[in-house]
Amino acid sequence: MTNSIPTLLDSTRLLFELQKVSTIVQKISGCLVPEIIARQITEALVEQFDCAFARIWLAELDQNSLRLVASSGLYTHLDGSFSRVRIGAYKVGKIAQNRVPFLSNQLANEPWVKDRDWAIANKIQGFAGYPLAAGNRVIGVLATFSHRPMAPEFLEVLQVLCMTATVSLEAALQAQQMPQPSPPAVAVALSDQLAGLLAPTQLTLVGTEYPLKSDLSNLFLRAAESLSQLSCRYCRLTYGEEIGLEAIAQSPDLSEPEVETWLRSHFSDLRFAAYRLGGSLQAQQAQSIIRFVLSLPYPNCPIGPSVRIDCQQPLLQSVVTHLAHLAGLSVGDLSNRSALLITDRVEQLKTLSKVIWLRHERIPVPSQVSAVIDWSIEPTTLYAIVSQVVDDKWIKSHQTSNWTPLSEREQEIMALLAQGLRDRSIAQQLFISESTVKFHINNSLTKLRAKNRYQAVYQAAILGWI
Repeated sequence: MTNSIPTLLDSTRLLFELQKVSTIVQKISGCLVPEIIARQITEALVEQFDCAFARIWLAELDQNSLRLVASSGLYTHLDGSFSRVRIGAYKVGKIAQNRVPFLSNQLANEPWVKDRDWAIANKIQGFAGYPLAAGNRVIGVLATFSHRPMAPEFLEVLQVLCMTATVSLEAALQAQQMPQPSPPAVAVALSDQLAGLLAPTQLTLVGTEYPLKSDLSNLFLRAAESLSQLSCRYCRLTYGEEIGLEAIAQSPDLSEPEVETWLRSHFSDLRFAAYRLGGSLQAQQAQSIIRFVLSLPYPNCPIGPSVRIDCQQPLLQSVVTHLAHLAGLSVGDLSNRSALLITDRVEQLKTLSKVIWLRHERIPVPSQVSAVIDWSIEPTTLYAIVSQVVDDKWIKSHQTSNWTPLSEREQEIMALLAQGLRDRSIAQQLFISESTVKFHINNSLTKLRAKNRYQAVYQAAILGWI
């Protein structure tokens, strides 16, 4: 937790704050319960950004009022005079009405403050409010208060968080309004099967449950069988962009090194199976308990171009398949001849489809391949290369060791953004117009699949492209 909200965020500090935002986003990713998403955000603002308290209101269906759904820090109750706020009333209602973010570092002196003595008594100086807007519709308002002055840049960091929060909250609200699919009469829901295997532990289900492919369902059932051999205290099944099974169980009565060895052995088959399906399994000891987390990609989520993978070594096949899943690609079987092929087999080069060659120490790169990669490639880079090969935009002279989808000018501008420069300063330094700067930034957002410039700077920095 930081000691204060700094009055100035330099480029390094900005990247650090955005990394914390990324952690918050990961926590809410896939959740389809608006109240849980809102509470995760307000708690994170208090714990990670040292806010005195934070609140989120969601708009009612009639768009006439806001309902308080999360409050963390100094106040945690959801009732009282601000439990419902009419659109246009108080500062929160005006933010929803006008859709304009607001920042003040002299809250007690603001004319709209209802109780000036309260702000002074509780030493509240800073206030930031942000509308959560999806298209032409406001779905809510986030407000946060601090004991210390907030930097203007903090509103920009808050904007990154609010944009992602808006998407998550909108998806959760839409899921609540959608009719629940009726499973076949003969089918037994996965949650019911897990509950039977894990009894008497009570299973919690989060999100809308849909039928899964047999390989995914079987892996969850195998995981439940392994957990049933332990004293399982808590278990939660979550449906979202990923499907997750989280559990807390009693650690066996062994020394710490012995427990680590036991964990690797006990869950080794499950871990490998999860890896082959593009997911992950973590089992860690903390004092006398074991925290178990199994995550698998959701089969119905939007995915990228279709690829098929054929490697000589089974281990390499698993690694590349896992990378493709992480990159958001659709991995099909070899019978789909129209899909792009990733391979290190010379005999596969007779195919009529496009080929990405997996670099091999003993075999020179064939001339007829479209692009060359190696097993250490980053998922984001893999997605970019596959997309460009599929669209016939890939240039064979690219080398993946130092390749970046950004042009030299785009890299320059991203680097200057990372230093904290504004568009006008960048334009002056590079002797180009502000509109040209914005043009290159928008191109970079598209290439990096980033929602805003702060995400783009962060993404380019961690990949070593700036």
